Amino acid sequence: MISLSTFLVFVVASLALVLVPGPNHLYIAARGIAQGRAAAVASAFGVETGTLVHIAAAAAGLSYVVAKSATLFNVIKWAGVLYLVYLGVRALTRRQEATLRETPPQPLRAIFLEGVVVNVLNPKVILFFLAFLPQFVHPEAGAVPLQIVVLGGTLLFLGLISDMIYAAGAGVLGSRLRNRAGVLGYVSGVVYLGLGVATALSGRST
Repeated sequence: MISLSTFLVFVVASLALVLVPGPNHLYIAARGIAQGRAAAVASAFGVETGTLVHIAAAAAGLSYVVAKSATLFNVIKWAGVLYLVYLGVRALTRRQEATLRETPPQPLRAIFLEGVVVNVLNPKVILFFLAFLPQFVHPEAGAVPLQIVVLGGTLLFLGLISDMIYAAGAGVLGSRLRNRAGVLGYVSGVVYLGLGVATALSGRST
């Protein structure tokens, strides 16, 4: 069983991490600005569902395998880059279309799945579960996979709260700009392309 002191230290460290604006927050904000609060909330749940995938992978030892394989790590990294660039180009294209006609909103289910893919393909999240979370796992405290699930679930819960705050703020901002579709598309496209560049420049696996 994880000791109370270890768990509290992990909570404090996780809070420090999730409160600092990061790629996931920017992605959620872009969705909210482009399509409103419901879209931002859907993207937030998608992102954290992606975190569930990472938790399961870490508990099964798959994150360690990926991080140790330069080929697998780079495949995931560049798949993420290409996907973010695709989202950016699509947003900018829709911006141009919006000047000619009103484009239908993207279904919330599609936005949710988009969030899952964005987070699953995030190499920084993989390294987080490899380098940060294991520092709080102690074999003598019980089953390691169970400890990873508990700690990962705690991080997911804290991350979801943080995501919802950003989703609410982005939804308000998006509603104020709702009649400026060109601006919304431009902001979303730039954010996605920026995230793609940041992912491309992220650290190499060693």
